[in-house]
Amino acid sequence: MQEKNNKKTIWAWAMFDWANQSYNMVITSTIFPAYYVGITQDKNPGGMVTFFGHKYVNTVLSNYILGLSYLIIVAILPILTSIADYKGHKKLYMQVFTWLGVLACFGLYFFKMDTFEFGMICFGLASVGYCGGFVFYNSYLPQIATVDKQDAVSAKGFIYGFAGSIVVQLLCFVFVLCHNTFGMTDDAAARLSFLIVAVWWIGFSLIPFYLLPKGVPNAGSHEYNVFTGGFKELAKVWKRVKQLPLLRRFLPAFFFYSVGVQTIMLVAANFAAKELKMPDEDLIVIILIIQVVAIIGAAITAKASEKYGNIKALSVIVAIWCLICACVYFVANAHQFYVAAVFVGLVMGGVQSLSRSTYSKYIPQNIPDTASYFSFYDVTEKLSIVVGLFTFGFVEAMTHEMRDSALVLDGFFTIGFILLIVLLVYERKAKAAEAIAV
Repeated sequence: MQEKNNKKTIWAWAMFDWANQSYNMVITSTIFPAYYVGITQDKNPGGMVTFFGHKYVNTVLSNYILGLSYLIIVAILPILTSIADYKGHKKLYMQVFTWLGVLACFGLYFFKMDTFEFGMICFGLASVGYCGGFVFYNSYLPQIATVDKQDAVSAKGFIYGFAGSIVVQLLCFVFVLCHNTFGMTDDAAARLSFLIVAVWWIGFSLIPFYLLPKGVPNAGSHEYNVFTGGFKELAKVWKRVKQLPLLRRFLPAFFFYSVGVQTIMLVAANFAAKELKMPDEDLIVIILIIQVVAIIGAAITAKASEKYGNIKALSVIVAIWCLICACVYFVANAHQFYVAAVFVGLVMGGVQSLSRSTYSKYIPQNIPDTASYFSFYDVTEKLSIVVGLFTFGFVEAMTHEMRDSALVLDGFFTIGFILLIVLLVYERKAKAAEAIAV
């Protein structure tokens, strides 16, 4: 069994977040969305695009492509994680998905209107690669940290991720803003950013690929076919999940508030570019502000959970998200969006970090099949993104107003908050019963 709380191992684990959040920053949040809206709206009335013979509103199509990529993850990852646990190939799968995402980012360099379908396929595959690698990365948390350290270690991962993404963004920012100095058009500078992401992503991923343990097989003396063994492992873990009352109640709450959190993070740049007509430079500055504030938010949340407990801290954070989402409907200018961005940053890092460590605490400790357990966490999260993106895109397609889509998301936040309060009450009763029994 891997030694827990080893500083070198935890550092290597956090470096994976340092590496892959470059994708999250540049491709999903800043430069790619602005580039995509720019090239699809300049020459197409109403931002209509044609994808394999079918016409879509540009932002609706990008939301659908992202939603489909997450749906693919939902379909394949439970089986892959169970096979990975069965054969002890956790790190191998993390490497495979990372390379898929990296190569897709290389492909995005060739994304122009005359290669539109190819570019959108690369956009979707990059998302599959990022999400797939992250599942196996998350599953290392209970393997490398004891329960009392998991909130802090989870927060450290996100802090490294936010910090790394800021460095990449600043590097790309130089080329995008000073493209004339380098003899490039603004479009060429944007596409160069996609290459920078690919190189950064794979370059720093080599550290965790080298230092993290590869995984412990569960196959034992069994001689099942690898796929048969994988399915048996998945069924075994699912049976255990259903018998864990706190975990069983946490997952629905996590699903509903994640619908709002993940969708807002993915569509924020498109909203600012399309609804507020904000230039690329302002979008990049706003996302940088969010990332910097998120570092502070993740650290504060880790301390708050230590003092008040995970579920109580999460309930407060989700309540704040409810207010933010309602206010987005009324945002009318860049200044108001800046204010909203600061509050989003404060709660963004906290809700992601604390959700991961809460789940990690609720699963059995000192077990080798952590990837299978975390597949249920990540499937829940990815399903929430699918529902969120398709809901957001559908409402926009019907009303032609992204503001209406944001308002609908608030309903998901509200349900998530209510379920967290129910979980908090149950958790208190369970602890009281344990105290009486002792």
